[in-house]
Amino acid sequence: MTSSSQAIRARKDAKTFTPVERIDPDASRTIPAAHKTHDHDRVTYLSVEPRNDLRVVADCPQTPRIVYHAAKRSFDLVVGSALLVIATPIILIAAAAIRLESKGSPFFVQTRLGKDGRPFKIVKLRGMFKDARDRFPSYYDYSNKQDLDFCFHHEVDPRVTRAGKLIRKTSIDELPNLWNVVLGDISLVGPRPEIPEVMALYGKYRDEYLSVKPGVTCLSKCTGRDRLTKRETIEYDLDYIRRRNFRADIRILWRTFRGVVMRRDVF
Repeated sequence: MTSSSQAIRARKDAKTFTPVERIDPDASRTIPAAHKTHDHDRVTYLSVEPRNDLRVVADCPQTPRIVYHAAKRSFDLVVGSALLVIATPIILIAAAAIRLESKGSPFFVQTRLGKDGRPFKIVKLRGMFKDARDRFPSYYDYSNKQDLDFCFHHEVDPRVTRAGKLIRKTSIDELPNLWNVVLGDISLVGPRPEIPEVMALYGKYRDEYLSVKPGVTCLSKCTGRDRLTKRETIEYDLDYIRRRNFRADIRILWRTFRGVVMRRDVF
């Protein structure tokens, strides 16, 4: 599948969802007449036809909150620690390749916003030039992007190094996130932690987005991923926040694994 056809497929899929301004916490109870409710699936779809990507969350029965949070943290700690041990040799090899190609630390540490807006330092492998912000300042200007109709990642990005293209395409750059999972900053599954500059654009959806612990992957990361606009990403992740449960987390992890192996929708 070519890049253009992939983009068209992602856009068609995204168009079946209502714009983010039309999504509210009562969306499952108040649906515009133009939309359908499919009671047999126990899902209220905001689009005309049922969507498999929403069903992956909504078809799972709700888990009691206390049980869910306890099970989720235990799962994060056990599985996250095991994955970190397995990933360490890969991280070290990738770090060496990054360091050989460009100056500066192979690790990228950035302030992100966690649950309830608490800032923390997330760790990634550096896929861009160390001075990318100084060399390409236009990529970091969000002043005219209040409509959220922009893609955060770019298929052709001059900031990305040769080693960076490989580790980003294979998602190796995200492996150090497992350290944040073990520390409890993030979960394996949850909306991606946002940077403060972009979070300022979320408006009335900010508090809801920050009401849960962020994660390594979420519904948006296994449904369109880098081809989604920021608006579309928020739509998917708000849907996850409102319907989240442990079985859905497992299914999202599986879909993410398949997407990583197939290198789908990632730049």
